[in-house]
Amino acid sequence: MEKPANAPGKPSKEGWLSSLGALIPWLDLSKVGSGVVFFLIGFIGSLIVGWVIFPMALYSSQPQPMNFNHALHLNPEKVDGIEGDTETEKCLVCHQFREDGTFAGIPKLEKCMECHDDPESPLGDTPEEKEFMTKYVAEEKEIPWLSYYRQPDCVYFSHIAHVQMGEQECRTCHGDHGKSEILPEYRANRITGYSINIWGENISGWKSNPWDSMKMDDCAECHTEKGHEENNACFVCHK
Repeated sequence: MEKPANAPGKPSKEGWLSSLGALIPWLDLSKVGSGVVFFLIGFIGSLIVGWVIFPMALYSSQPQPMNFNHALHLNPEKVDGIEGDTETEKCLVCHQFREDGTFAGIPKLEKCMECHDDPESPLGDTPEEKEFMTKYVAEEKEIPWLSYYRQPDCVYFSHIAHVQMGEQECRTCHGDHGKSEILPEYRANRITGYSINIWGENISGWKSNPWDSMKMDDCAECHTEKGHEENNACFVCHK
């Protein structure tokens, strides 16, 4: 007994070609052999796995210990004490330089307590501040912030050379972080342990803003644009 030409559940070659032709209208499938068809299917599948599925699986996500509203703290109508004529000067009130010129980075609890010193008298009524006052200030416990921008240990980066000597704005590398009301999740590379903010959201390296990634090529590109190609020498950043 002969089998039907098109058994149920098994699309014919013509059916595969028609489906592929709908996806790739410029391809003349009448001149394409089945080997090429399967190659294209495998090639497209590999692109999806390599450029979509793999990047999703490569990074783990976890929230910060608590939220911090940067926009609220930089608003002079809401918060007193954050002084400065420019956004960079306001950032440096909390993210300051030490006396020896090194960068303090993420503020320690001591810095926060210059304003938030009494757990019984919070400055605001937001859930975040209540959590901060009772869980950290009252207990004198540091907040275990996750750093979005921690560079590899082999990299030396001087903030004072870029911010004060080079007159770079904070947003050049960090974007509009100062205008954010909600901290994004921390996404870490499962292999290297570094944040996705270093490599960039786009695995291909394509970017539309200077702060989209913080790789060596990005630093070299900026040095070249500003006429400081001598700073691309290996020993300048790798000490």
